[in-house]
Amino acid sequence: MADDCFRHPRLAAIYDPLDPDRSDLDAYLQMAQGFGAPRVLDIGCGTGVFALLLADCGVDVVGLDPAEASIDVARTKSGSDRVRWICGDATALPSLQVDLATMTANVAQAIVDPDTWQKTLQGAYEALRSGGHLIFETRDPARRAWEEWTRESSYRVTEIPGVGSVESWVQLIDVGWPLVTFRWTYVFAADGQVLTSDSTLRFRERNEVETDLAAHGYVVEDVRDAPDQPGREFVFLGRRP
Repeated sequence: MADDCFRHPRLAAIYDPLDPDRSDLDAYLQMAQGFGAPRVLDIGCGTGVFALLLADCGVDVVGLDPAEASIDVARTKSGSDRVRWICGDATALPSLQVDLATMTANVAQAIVDPDTWQKTLQGAYEALRSGGHLIFETRDPARRAWEEWTRESSYRVTEIPGVGSVESWVQLIDVGWPLVTFRWTYVFAADGQVLTSDSTLRFRERNEVETDLAAHGYVVEDVRDAPDQPGREFVFLGRRP
């Protein structure tokens, strides 16, 4: 099940204004263009930012996400009619044949259940044509990113047109290795409503991810440093032979 920040309609509607800098997607767009991938499956597409960037470049895109509220936001955006939106996950995909599958941002780490993770890798593999790629990122556990998830470092007030001021911050809740749980809090000035969203991420070691990919038949072509988070995240490139 998706976290409240993605499936609660009021929170899904402010997700993009609260995180407007998506320069992290530039590297993925460049890779998609470098592969010359005409068909892409965007797993965990959220509010559709990356799927729509691809569609703007003439790519045939399927945007997949389990949070209906996020898909609803994506459907309101300009150009959304050029994307096939599916509410669901990669463990039960319809028949697809794509050249590239992606999991941007924290999508891979948000799949915390080991069985679901394995089924996601398998689902993506089955959707790929021979020679197609799966690319995704995960945080390097050695960097202990969760130590920076504090109210003091994250508190901000954002003015959102049509919504008003929204206070937001994150706090670490629990570290039960390899799972890390944190809570986002949102305060809407317009009516004083306070909403929270708890999230859990699984931190996987590089060799663990490479082993999982190989077990599902992928050839691990590369493990890159994330351009927007140098030294902090791995970007995995797996290919279906």
